[in-house]
Amino acid sequence: MKSITINGSKREHVGKAAAKALRNAGKVPCVIYGGEKPLHFSADELSFSKLVYTSDAHTVVIAFEDGNKIDAVLQDIQFHPVSDKILHIDFFQLHEGKEINMIIPVKVQGAAPGVRDSGGLLYRNKRKLTIRALPKNLPDFLLADISTLNLNDSITVADLSEETFKILHPDDQVVCQVKMSRASMSIEEAVEDEELEEGEEGAEGAEGAKPGTEGSSDGEKPEGDSDGKKPEGGGEAKSEG
Repeated sequence: MKSITINGSKREHVGKAAAKALRNAGKVPCVIYGGEKPLHFSADELSFSKLVYTSDAHTVVIAFEDGNKIDAVLQDIQFHPVSDKILHIDFFQLHEGKEINMIIPVKVQGAAPGVRDSGGLLYRNKRKLTIRALPKNLPDFLLADISTLNLNDSITVADLSEETFKILHPDDQVVCQVKMSRASMSIEEAVEDEELEEGEEGAEGAEGAKPGTEGSSDGEKPEGDSDGKKPEGGGEAKSEG
């Protein structure tokens, strides 16, 4: 995983007044947990731009004036509710042989046949996943290859799993999937309804077509009746002799 170096200064004073003075000077009060005791420090607000305002995941090297360096990851961040300025950041110290939980972004690769050829839409159910791994095994991102996804196909957590880390979500959790668009579904439903109505009208017409002569068992008109002429003999019964 890529790392960002931040130059920090250890804080001699803590508290609301000291934190306010740091913010007024363009600095951010921070603290590192995970060591023998919490370590308070501050750093220029601008130095956090590549760490905070990005969708990528990074580890951090915090370099102090005395030459000491600490590997860490961002654990929590607080913003001002109105100005969105960074108010405070918590870091967690990394230890080489100790696993850590970290949120990792999911990136999509490829073109799904279900989208390209069948008019479907790609739905991103999970854009980030929490994983557990040793610091050396932390990936920059998780890659979801959608190049084989047809309509109603999906990629789950199980498809992204690797031996070097553990994804802390159920294996059947859907990460992304290709589904028919709502517009296409509406059109398809409208066509089905229209076909159904046409079928019902045809059935009603068939039921309403009655035989032309009473007593005809098969519903067909007697021969010669179609042109309005009477059958030969005028239809009247004649007696011989």
